[in-house]
Amino acid sequence: MTTTVLDPPGPVRLGRLPIGALGVLALALGALQSVVEPALPLLQRELGVTPSQGALVANTLLVTGAVLTPVAGKLGDRYGGKRVLLRLMALVSAGGLLAALAPGLPVLLLGQLLQGAMVGALPLSFILVRTHLPAHRSQAAVGVVVALFTGGGTVGTLVAGPIAELLSWHWMFALPTIVVAVAAYVVARTVPDDPPAASDDRIDWPGVLLLTGTLLAFMVGLVTVADGSLPPLAAGAVAVGVAGLAAGWVAVERRAAAPMVDLRLLARPAMVQAVLLTLVVTTAFGMVAFLVPQ
Repeated sequence: MTTTVLDPPGPVRLGRLPIGALGVLALALGALQSVVEPALPLLQRELGVTPSQGALVANTLLVTGAVLTPVAGKLGDRYGGKRVLLRLMALVSAGGLLAALAPGLPVLLLGQLLQGAMVGALPLSFILVRTHLPAHRSQAAVGVVVALFTGGGTVGTLVAGPIAELLSWHWMFALPTIVVAVAAYVVARTVPDDPPAASDDRIDWPGVLLLTGTLLAFMVGLVTVADGSLPPLAAGAVAVGVAGLAAGWVAVERRAAAPMVDLRLLARPAMVQAVLLTLVVTTAFGMVAFLVPQ
């Protein structure tokens, strides 16, 4: 008696439609994350916020992004890239809707905070294309997704002001959010599921929470101090609180079995130079993005 062994089926390949949906999603996300800076003067007039509060609106999205960047890939490996991507896009869509309907500064800040989940789209898109495409095609697809996300940032910067002036500032959030929701729906219907990868790496949730608290406390404290709304003693207390949270995060990262950030790598000369260069470039870009619209 002969037993026939069947080869396991090969991976499902992505066609043009799912790759195009991922590309459109990246384009819309890039536009959504860049619409605030060119329209800051209009937001300040419409919502009655100060320049420092406007800067807080522009940078709140970065808090979620800074926290999710180290863990998005791990979440995708553990639960499946498509599953995690769609859940993050639900958060981004909810954030865009809140920002579009925001009656004031607190709701707009919450919307921006939720929109920061968009940074997880890139590593999760990479997981999907590498799972369902051969190596030579996956590299090209990754390049297209990155290019469209970057190009979306340029598109958002160029069209945010005209949209806000011709329609209203609400629509500069609403339009890219609609595209994000539609593209995410197409991804859900056309991209095949990817199986979770076996991994023993734990996600450093204490580190995630402490880093989130540190960044939020720092940004809110910076704005309140810049506005002059805090007496010197209270400003000192805020500084001590931020320092305490940062020290707690460093202590947790040094003891974690799988830290979200390996602090030992940051001590290497090459990493120190890279961090300083990144700080200079991002600070210069942030100053330009904030001051030019003013």
